[in-house]
Amino acid sequence: MPAYQIERSILVSVPPSGVFAVVSDFNTWSSWSPWLIADPGATVRVSGEPGSVGSGYSWSGEVTGAGDMELRKVERGRRLEIELRFLRPFKSRAEVVFELQANPAGTLLTWRMSGSLPWFLFWMIPMLKTFVGLDYHRGLLMLKDWIETGRIDSKTTSHGVTPVGPLRMFGVRASAHLETVGTVGPPAMERSQQLFRQHGLPVTGEGIAVYHHLAVKTGMLDFIIGRVVPDSATLPKGTDLCEWRLPAVRAFRVEFEGAYHHLGNGWSVANQLARHHKLKQSNAGAFELYRPLVKGAAPTDRKVDIFLPLKG
Repeated sequence: MPAYQIERSILVSVPPSGVFAVVSDFNTWSSWSPWLIADPGATVRVSGEPGSVGSGYSWSGEVTGAGDMELRKVERGRRLEIELRFLRPFKSRAEVVFELQANPAGTLLTWRMSGSLPWFLFWMIPMLKTFVGLDYHRGLLMLKDWIETGRIDSKTTSHGVTPVGPLRMFGVRASAHLETVGTVGPPAMERSQQLFRQHGLPVTGEGIAVYHHLAVKTGMLDFIIGRVVPDSATLPKGTDLCEWRLPAVRAFRVEFEGAYHHLGNGWSVANQLARHHKLKQSNAGAFELYRPLVKGAAPTDRKVDIFLPLKG
């Protein structure tokens, strides 16, 4: 059967004992799970003594499917081994490992999963590595915040299918891995702002990023980032700015509110719910609109509207 391994790491500014106490306690998992945010109505059950061999965690939901986990081996402060069993949408099993390594700045935490799929699902391996890897990346970001601060500034609200457009924007082209869009995007936005000022273009429109081609095997994503402009604006010649237009369409909308580094949660919820409701996305380009921060608001109060334009 086709095998896979997925691994992501993060540095947490807490000693290994503190990180271990949270990760080994299945009662905390619902707080930082990268999957339950799209399925808050899912049923979760935790059993056994926290951090002990034999303790377990099971879930069942319309969006997330169903499965269970059992803690099989414990090396206190260093390592956890978990057996993961998926029941829905199809049966499979995997081995999950958390490794904790002491670091001068705290703990280097590694989350690893290895397993195999039925032979007829071999074609899913590249997609699995990319998207589960992204889930692990998002989950570790939330886990880090939960351990370090006791809170996660990330809230998503689905608004269903709504009308949007017409829209017109000028921006600069960029590309990034799905896990680094959050660091590549801001400098690209600043570059577009410089070009707007250089050519005397209006900067009063909403900030916008439009996402196009995704290479599933590599996780690389092409996008345009800039500002919404009026129809009267003229695209300067001989510049790095480009134009994107969207007619009036129907789109699936999810609102994200929180810290910018958790914005991927909004996209995950949007895509999971769109698939669950069997909505067909058009090739117009999914996009996000940034609402201006209210004066005096904290960076964790950022609000972003995510739109998935639909066919028909």
